[in-house]
Amino acid sequence: MTAYKTGPKLYEGKAKVLYAVEGNDNLVIQSFKNSLTAFNGEKKGDFAGKGELNRNITSLIFRYLGQQGISSHWVEDVGEVEMVTKKLNIIPLEVVMRNVAAGSLAKRLGWSEGTELKKPILEFYYKSDSLGDPMINEDHIAALGCASSEELTQLKKAALLINGELTKLFQQVGFKLIDFKLEFGKDSGGQIILADEITPDTCRLWDTKTNE
Repeated sequence: MTAYKTGPKLYEGKAKVLYAVEGNDNLVIQSFKNSLTAFNGEKKGDFAGKGELNRNITSLIFRYLGQQGISSHWVEDVGEVEMVTKKLNIIPLEVVMRNVAAGSLAKRLGWSEGTELKKPILEFYYKSDSLGDPMINEDHIAALGCASSEELTQLKKAALLINGELTKLFQQVGFKLIDFKLEFGKDSGGQIILADEITPDTCRLWDTKTNE
C-alpha cells in the first residue's frame, strides 16, 4: 500500500469529504462520513460504522466493475473510511437507471410499486442542491452546457453497461437491482469515467426471497 499524506479539505458534501493528496495533484482522498440524510439533506442524523461500510461496498463494486473493463476513479483503499481516487472534473449530472417501477417513478407515472419494466429507463438529473437536483432532458443538458451530445452518448452507454454488470452481480447474492444513481467525471486526459460511490445510499435493492 502506498503512503499518502492528506492535504487540505477540498469539498464536503452530505456523505463524503474530499481532501487533497500532498505531492500529487492528480489524486484526492475521499472520506466517507457516518451521516444519514433524507429528502436531499433536509433530514440528518448519524450512524456509527456507516462510513466504513459504504467505503467497503463502493470499493468492492468499483473493483468488480474494473475487472469487467469499466473504469472508475478508484485507486486504493486507505484507513478505515477513506479511498484514494483520481481527481476528476465532475460532470454536473446524476444518471439514474431504473429496472423496476418504484419510489418517485411509480408515483410520477401512476404505476404500481414493483412493476417490471420492459427495458431499463435512464434519467438525467441536474446536480444542484439549491434546485433540488431536478430531472432534466437532453435539450436542457445542451442549454446548460453540462455535456456535449457525444459525451451524453458515452454516459448512456456506460450506464447501461454498468446496469447489466451490477444486475448480474447482485443476482448472484440474492438481490434484485431496482434502481441506482451514477455520477461521472473527466480525468486529466479528458476520459469520462465512473465517479462518486455505489452504496445503499445510491442503490435500491430488493431481497428476491422476500421481495422487500
